[in-house]
Amino acid sequence: MSKIKVGVVGTGFIGPAHIEALRRLPNVEVAALCEVSQELAEAKAAQLGIARAYTFEELLKQEDIQAIHICTPNFLHYSQSKAALLAGKHVICEKPLAKDLAEAEELVQLAAETGLVNAVHFNLRYYPLARQMKVMREKGDLGEVYSIIGSYLQDWLFYETDYNWRLEPDKSGDSRAIADIGSHLMDIIEYITGLKTVAVMADFNTIHKTRKKPLKPVETYSGKMLQPEDYADVPINTEDHANVLLRFDNGNRGVITVSQVSAGRKNQMKLEIAGSKKTFAWNSEAPNEMWIGNRDGYNESLMRDPSLMHAEARSVVSFPGGHNEGFPDTSKQMFKEVYEAIAAGKQPENPTFPTFADGYRELLICEKILESNRKQAWVEV
Repeated sequence: MSKIKVGVVGTGFIGPAHIEALRRLPNVEVAALCEVSQELAEAKAAQLGIARAYTFEELLKQEDIQAIHICTPNFLHYSQSKAALLAGKHVICEKPLAKDLAEAEELVQLAAETGLVNAVHFNLRYYPLARQMKVMREKGDLGEVYSIIGSYLQDWLFYETDYNWRLEPDKSGDSRAIADIGSHLMDIIEYITGLKTVAVMADFNTIHKTRKKPLKPVETYSGKMLQPEDYADVPINTEDHANVLLRFDNGNRGVITVSQVSAGRKNQMKLEIAGSKKTFAWNSEAPNEMWIGNRDGYNESLMRDPSLMHAEARSVVSFPGGHNEGFPDTSKQMFKEVYEAIAAGKQPENPTFPTFADGYRELLICEKILESNRKQAWVEV
């Protein structure tokens, strides 16, 4: 079998997650790794068992590398995705696609002109029960969507000593919690329900107005603690917590809460979608179980089991019932669909995976949420 050779750019938290998922696909080889310097690239490549190490410019010159995964801080997504497309590489980019709408629009246009496969890593769509909810809604099981309640809660920035590049607007953009995890929530809501968000009303809160930035490197989720003299005080002006009211194109309403300062919530996305026939509820920290609410009868619990799920959802399930699948499997299932397209050599007419256009859509919603918070008023999307 001729394998598709891939280069991964960036080795923070998410880069190795991409690598691990890619290694589970039989037709893919993670052939190269890229970092900010040749020295760091070689060290990370040795650590991750990857044969070839490059700087970004050198990686793009490698003719046998067909696809590039952009896993760098947000401010690099636009320039690196553009350069990769211009070099004739298929591109899988972390979210957000870019720092502003103009950059994202340019990438969508360029990707369309090249015909190259383009994807944005909204991997949470690929929990099997998220696909099941979408299919059930499409088949009419849910009925008309009456309301949506969503939340995405984490605690990794709970202390004022918690620090990461995502706290710096020049690297991550003007929004943090909404752009980082709220984007996943907004994407999956529209994906499952088929609705479009048409207006937003947002209210942000920054819990820690000043944070203590480590003067030594600390990796995301590492949990390492430094001494008081190892920190510098830095003012914070992006949100730790946000509430957003939503209006949808069917005339009905929703609300989401996003927080990175909720003690004990490590990475919990919850959805409750109430329809005219049933209610669906699901929690990413218990992703193999879905609650189905009924007015006139017993409530139900659907366990992730391909034999019990609709045929259209079985393609994102790899194991039988009782053999739990979780976060690492979502990237594998997404990349499985993306690399089917790459094997065919071009972007499908109707992709099943999230594309640059989806990345533009979530950036648009995020910018409208930011505008709403600034104005403290409803803003149309």
